[in-house]
Amino acid sequence: MATNHYFSQKVRSEQDLYEDIIIESLKIYGQDVYYLPRDIVNEDRILGDDVPSRFNSSYKIEMYIENVEGFDGEGDLFTKFGVEIRDQATFIVSRKRWANSVARYDNELSSVRPLEGDLIYLPLSNKLFQIMQVEHEQPFYQLSNLPTYKLRTELFEYNDEDLDTGIDAIDVIERAHAYEYLLTLDSASNGFIIGETATQTFSTGVTMQGEISKWSDSDNILGLIHVGASDGLYHEFTTTLQISSLTSVATVTAVTEDNQISANEQNDDFNTIGDSFLDFTESNPFGDPSG
Repeated sequence: MATNHYFSQKVRSEQDLYEDIIIESLKIYGQDVYYLPRDIVNEDRILGDDVPSRFNSSYKIEMYIENVEGFDGEGDLFTKFGVEIRDQATFIVSRKRWANSVARYDNELSSVRPLEGDLIYLPLSNKLFQIMQVEHEQPFYQLSNLPTYKLRTELFEYNDEDLDTGIDAIDVIERAHAYEYLLTLDSASNGFIIGETATQTFSTGVTMQGEISKWSDSDNILGLIHVGASDGLYHEFTTTLQISSLTSVATVTAVTEDNQISANEQNDDFNTIGDSFLDFTESNPFGDPSG
């Protein structure tokens, strides 16, 4: 026979009370975090990847950290590629609070739930976590209701993404680790503003532009990140040509590159040391030790 219609778990008032209790618990025992939706800039339709991702907004919301004895994952590992930090964390957030605090104010969101690939910034540890999986059925239909999302995350590895959230603690990650061009300008410059776009136009009509990451008045050095050309091809900034922004114009006198992502690599050291005992000539193609 069918279930007894006099006893039902789908009473709306009880569901609302249950959800309000969960929200109150999250506000008491949770942590304030910032939710960063990922903006798809140029999706690769073949591999399904979006290399130049952008994070232009952030939303403050409370989440409960399920891990009580430290971060999950494999922790700090010494691998053949160096030290790798593989921290993981599980965040619990209220569906209603996420809808009211994030989805309600972001018209560019393509989903009504948190998405894999979005970021969570945890001020407690000053770390960014990337959402790897969203569990939406735990706890499993208590009172015939699903009040929370469980977000399983991993420590985010910065890969030249564009971070313009307006939160200094987050945006500084971009300026500290992005691939950067350092342009030395002439004394005619009257100052550049960090965050603006600087542009150089070639004689062919092609323009090079990048986001200003630093400006030094003392030595007239301008730092640019996320550099690209209008024709989509690889170009380099040219000396003797002017570069301009909304607030300043100056002539480029020298260009250097600062690969901050690979600042700790030891490739040059390995090449220098290896030359002293490895022989890669035709007579010894396998590099047997000499002497």
